[in-house]
Amino acid sequence: MKITRRFALAAAVAGAVFGSASAFAQEVTLKLHQFLPAQANVPKLVLDVWADKVEADSGGRIKVERYPSMQLGGKPPELMDQAIDGVVDVVWTVVGYTPGRFPRAEVFELPFMMTNAEATSRAYWDMFEKEMKDTDFKDVHIVGTWVHGPGMFHSNKPIRTVDDLKGMKLRAPTRVITGMLESLGATAIGMPVPAVPEALSKGVIDGCVIPWEVTASLKVPELVKNHTEFGSGALYTTAFVLAMNKAKYESLPDDLKAVIDQNSGQDFSAFAGKTQAASDGPARELAVKAGNNIITLSDEEVAKWKEASRPVYDSWAKEMADKGIDGKALIAEAEALIKKYTDAQ
Repeated sequence: MKITRRFALAAAVAGAVFGSASAFAQEVTLKLHQFLPAQANVPKLVLDVWADKVEADSGGRIKVERYPSMQLGGKPPELMDQAIDGVVDVVWTVVGYTPGRFPRAEVFELPFMMTNAEATSRAYWDMFEKEMKDTDFKDVHIVGTWVHGPGMFHSNKPIRTVDDLKGMKLRAPTRVITGMLESLGATAIGMPVPAVPEALSKGVIDGCVIPWEVTASLKVPELVKNHTEFGSGALYTTAFVLAMNKAKYESLPDDLKAVIDQNSGQDFSAFAGKTQAASDGPARELAVKAGNNIITLSDEEVAKWKEASRPVYDSWAKEMADKGIDGKALIAEAEALIKKYTDAQ
């Protein structure tokens, strides 16, 4: 009997040890949710690259399940809350889909603020760490912060001057761009980017402001025939984040946290911005091959647009002041950081 009890005890101890080892080896599953089709540039060239690297660096202990096109339910503006509430583990989203909720990030969306996506994404990460980590994004763990390439007009009639905007209905991606378009005489209609093709085809909007890279997956060059570029400048850009549920991140063992950390931060943000902008050229070429009207504004004309857009800075700074935020200081900081990283390229 004593021998039997000893064997039973030994078996129980072995089972406990084996069970804990199995639990340690068990893979962590992260559900990644976002709003674009899987074949679109950002999922294919940025998010899948990130997810594959996290899986490889973890030795297979982390598995990233990818859910494009809002497959897990909800609408794009709900993505951030899905991450905060733990409905999903990781989201990629447009910060401006929830207007005014993350005010400090809006500084990068001011007209003609950005130079290029890589430099601006590095500046965005710096300002996230200093200005936003413990304020705007305190309820979520941020993996990356970036912007897309130069935003521009795609429309059913040519846009060359500010006066051409009067009476036009244009899709706006964010609160800042909505304010800019309306201040310039257009009617701005806010909507997530997946809604653009239907809105164009039904005449709900006369055009949209988006970067070249997303036009191909949305078939925009088939729906409108005019595209207005701002030379070496950018009418606007959009602030994105790759965000993770805070409790999920904190629940990871230290070595798996290190895997996430190694695939987070300024370098990843710069990679994401640069990669997204690199898709502008091939998408533009599709519009060229279609025989569309591509208007590239002269430096003199761009200067007029900049002057007309400048009041947006003043109104934004005032709105920030009303929230107890020094908007003028944020503008100066963003401009200095963008210049620093642009000059370093």
